[in-house]
Amino acid sequence: MSSDRANLTAHPRSDFGSRSSRRLRRSGQVPGVVYSDGGEAIAFQAAGSDLRVILTEGHALFDIAIEGSDPVPVVIKEQQHHPVRGDLQHIDLQKVRLDRAIEAEVSIELHGADDAPGVKQGGVLEHTLREVTVEALPTAIPDSLTIDISALEINESIALDRIDLPEGVALVVADPGEVTVATISPPRVEEEPTAGEVEEEVGIVGEDEGQAGAEGEAESAEPSAED
Repeated sequence: MSSDRANLTAHPRSDFGSRSSRRLRRSGQVPGVVYSDGGEAIAFQAAGSDLRVILTEGHALFDIAIEGSDPVPVVIKEQQHHPVRGDLQHIDLQKVRLDRAIEAEVSIELHGADDAPGVKQGGVLEHTLREVTVEALPTAIPDSLTIDISALEINESIALDRIDLPEGVALVVADPGEVTVATISPPRVEEEPTAGEVEEEVGIVGEDEGQAGAEGEAESAEPSAED
C-alpha cells in the first residue's frame, strides 16, 4: 500500500438495526459498509472524528484497515448526514483495484477570485458547480480540481472545459464547454424611490393624519350618551 495515502482505522460491526446505530453515534462512532465487486460487503464502525478528517481534507482515495485484516484502498460511495445537524450518520465505501480506472466525484475549487476584475468592481461571484465526475486510475484521482477565474469580468462565466486536469484524468461530461462552473453577476443595488414616489407617500401620510384629526374633532363635538 502507498505510504502517502490517508489511512482509516476501523472495527468490524456485528450489531445491526436502528437502535444499535443510534448507540454507536452517541458513543462517537459512525457505522459504515465496505463494498467489493463480486465480494462480500463488510460492515464496520469508525470514530466520527477520524472520518471527519478524511472528509474535510477531501481524500478521493484512502486506505481502510478493519481490525483483523490488511488495509485496502477505497473510495467514498455514499454518505448520509443528519438533515438538521449535518452530522455524518452512515458511510458506504467501495473497494477498488489500483490498476483499473474508476469514476469518482471530485470537488472544484476557484482560483484567483480576489484578482478577478468583476469581483473588484463589486460583482457577485456565483460558484454554480462545486463537484464533477472524473474517470482515472484510483491513484490518479485528485483530491480536488482547480479553475482559474482571475480574468473574469462582470456578466462573464467560465465553463468546465477551462478546468486544469491532471494527466490521466478525464471528465465524465458530454460537453464541458456547455457546463458553467462560475459566473460574476452585476452588483445587487436596491433601487432608490423616485421623487414622485416620495411625494406621493408623504401626501398619503398627510391625508391620513388630516382625516384622523377631523374624525377626532367630529367625535369630540358629538354629545355622549351619558350627557
